[in-house]
Amino acid sequence: MVSNMKELSNTFIARFPQTNNLGYQKINCFKAYDIRGRLGDELNEEVAYRVGRACGQYLKARTMVVGGDARETSESLKLALAEGLMAAGVDVIDIGMTGTEEIYFATFHLRICGGIEVTASHNPIDYNGMKLVKEDSRPISGETGLFDIQNLAESGLFSEPEKQGTYIQQSVLDSYVQHLMGYITPTEIKPMRVVVNSGNGAAGHVVDALELKFKDMNVPIEFIKIHHQPDASFPNGIPNPLLPENRADTTVAVKAYKADFGIAWDGDFDRCFLFDENGDFIEGYYIVGLLAEAFLQKHPGSKIIHDPRLTWNTIDIVEKNGGQAIQSKTGHAFIKERMRSEDAIYGGEMSAHHYFKSFAYCDSGMIPWLLISELVCCKQQTLSALVKERVEAYPSPGEINLTVLDADRVIESVLETYKNDALSIDYTDGISLDMGQWRFNLRKSNTEPVIRLNLETRGDNFLKEIKTTELLELIV
Repeated sequence: MVSNMKELSNTFIARFPQTNNLGYQKINCFKAYDIRGRLGDELNEEVAYRVGRACGQYLKARTMVVGGDARETSESLKLALAEGLMAAGVDVIDIGMTGTEEIYFATFHLRICGGIEVTASHNPIDYNGMKLVKEDSRPISGETGLFDIQNLAESGLFSEPEKQGTYIQQSVLDSYVQHLMGYITPTEIKPMRVVVNSGNGAAGHVVDALELKFKDMNVPIEFIKIHHQPDASFPNGIPNPLLPENRADTTVAVKAYKADFGIAWDGDFDRCFLFDENGDFIEGYYIVGLLAEAFLQKHPGSKIIHDPRLTWNTIDIVEKNGGQAIQSKTGHAFIKERMRSEDAIYGGEMSAHHYFKSFAYCDSGMIPWLLISELVCCKQQTLSALVKERVEAYPSPGEINLTVLDADRVIESVLETYKNDALSIDYTDGISLDMGQWRFNLRKSNTEPVIRLNLETRGDNFLKEIKTTELLELIV
């Protein structure tokens, strides 16, 4: 099970007191789903060490895997985290510079107790953070132990392990790439050219490994690589293609190279964003529908999980293909939990998170575009043609994010305005109102101080524009 490893236990310099009482320290970087904070005062090496000691002790872990994204501080934070884990008696496997899903994969593939990815994903350059999972890559969130780990880390009161843990470096890249290839039938892939934009984040090494695998298997995909090399200074901006201002480079490259489609990732590549052959960005909502249909054609009658923000297109596709659409609260921890409880084959969020049963119910930014590649070839249609009918059937302006002083008051005011005319009101996540020919969802962000608006209509672009303007005027 262990290969390509190097024993490094003795190379660590003891940077932290070898004591079980570090004293109390308030830690402010624990959030609902993960750890995220400003470097220096909120997140530093001592905090990372405390997190490692607390997580190892809380999980009673024997072995855990760690990795880090391309940020400048990720390596030092990862090593401090590893030192804390070892001090808690945990054997640490360091898989190097990785995306979050490589930690997910390593945790379930190696059948170990848990994993931690050091990443700030798409947050500002002066931030970093951590995403934690336990056995079987189950997420550790505020509802499943994250705040218990916070309390222990803050207390500084740790128990003495029976022995110190060890540290090794190990690559799981070959096994991970082999797993990814299992989602497609390589012989179905016809010659195509694809633009890949890693955003100077962590995705590039996986693209390179897939490229080599494709050549070995005679899979005729040509990659046009832009912003490919990891660069902690992010010279082309923080990789977050969800923001319209971050899409231009991918669009230009798709057009210039006459590519079949384009892909762009965020910093830790757990989200992938797709552009059609014209360079036009495709909202993640419509990709959820495409992937749901693809899974249901191969696995009739399966369950598909979706979030409450935009729903009509997904429900329509799932029901027409004989599946069962199930709504879950927004957020990876909620989606994964619901997928496990329902034994769903696929789950998708309009924010470009896609979850797969055979990937331990975790989200992946690599699996979706591989499936889309196969779909384009099998249906012998362009990507724009695959989504055109669905975009026309359920047009949406995409998610609109607004900063407001009092989000609860705004939501209550909007609810009062529309509730008497609504056919139904759903409170799964914020408020979702079905107004007959149009519907909208308004919710507070779980991770940022903003309010998020999503709206769709039944095939009426004019109504989409009218109601979007109407809601925006009411909110601001």
